[in-house]
Amino acid sequence: MMLEEYFPILVFLGVALVIGVAPIMLGMLLGPRRANAQKNAPYECGFEPFEDARMKFDVRYYLIAILFILFDLEVLFLLPWAIELKSGTLGALGFWGMMLFLTVLIIGFVYEWRKGALEWE
Repeated sequence: MMLEEYFPILVFLGVALVIGVAPIMLGMLLGPRRANAQKNAPYECGFEPFEDARMKFDVRYYLIAILFILFDLEVLFLLPWAIELKSGTLGALGFWGMMLFLTVLIIGFVYEWRKGALEWE
């Protein structure tokens, strides 16, 4: 029958459903339920959420977050490069191009470090 061809898909969907729902259900059944006011309070961006809207806040939190995203995305370029380097399709130009990229990345990291952007006093 034609429906027998769809049985592996049905099994795959069943396993995916169990893998997705089982940890949630186990957490709800077995997890502790000790909620308090501080746990239930929303966490926004490093300062108390229920204060004056015109208060001063520390911009360093945002600076650290932006630097993390910047360096994290730059390092993400290393994975496809490493896969292609292993296969041997890049050659010397691809290797030295990435060395230049890493040099710029390291110079930027050292610059931020010396400027104190990574320090949280």
